Amino acid sequence: MDYRKSIEERVEWIKSVLASAHADGIVLGMSGGKDSALVGILARMATPNVTGIIMPCQSSRNYGEDRDHALLLNEKFDIKTLEVDLTPVKEALNAVLIPLDESQTPMAYANVNPRLRMLTLYNYAQRKNYLVAGTGNRSEFTMGYFTKWGDGAFDLNPITDLTATEVFEMLRHLDCPSEIIDKAPSAGLFEGQTDEKDMGITYKDLDTYLLTGVATPEVKQKVDNTYARTAHKRAMGKTFKKLN
Repeated sequence: MDYRKSIEERVEWIKSVLASAHADGIVLGMSGGKDSALVGILARMATPNVTGIIMPCQSSRNYGEDRDHALLLNEKFDIKTLEVDLTPVKEALNAVLIPLDESQTPMAYANVNPRLRMLTLYNYAQRKNYLVAGTGNRSEFTMGYFTKWGDGAFDLNPITDLTATEVFEMLRHLDCPSEIIDKAPSAGLFEGQTDEKDMGITYKDLDTYLLTGVATPEVKQKVDNTYARTAHKRAMGKTFKKLN
């Protein structure tokens, strides 16, 4: 890939989306990870009006490191930073939800985090006439590795066609801080979580299959089955259509 050309194309695309929406800027969630770093940099290259919001929400013990990495990235690329702790909001919401049913599950509870974060981003965007930028890459999109109506919601996303491998390479080209590039990708929803553990596949195997079509039968089956099973997450909600 010609990364210089690809970066230029993405920046121009962001500018065109902002212009067509008559929007004044972009807001995104800043996790301290690779994807939000790349989207933040590309957005900042397209417009000076970019806000990255750090949103801890009962976060794991490594949150401090992730926060430091987000601040490091934002300072280097001159991205406005805001921070809001959503922990008390999540706890209050859970107190209301518990009486509905006793079957609250750990993952259902964990997925409250990205949904509260998206609510926060859209509230800020509406105040400022901004658009919300998504930060999911092709690898995660293929595996359905995002929360529906949480981090899967956005107005624009300039990296949905890039695998995680390509995201890392583009970040190196842009001189992103090495602290972000070198750490294991994680959504940070609970202690010890990593993307690869959650998906049950390494980015190397997944991206090789996506980019070249080469994979072991096990990897191919894993990716194809997961893609089919999570199709509903990549589409808007179904609307009624007469069968005949």
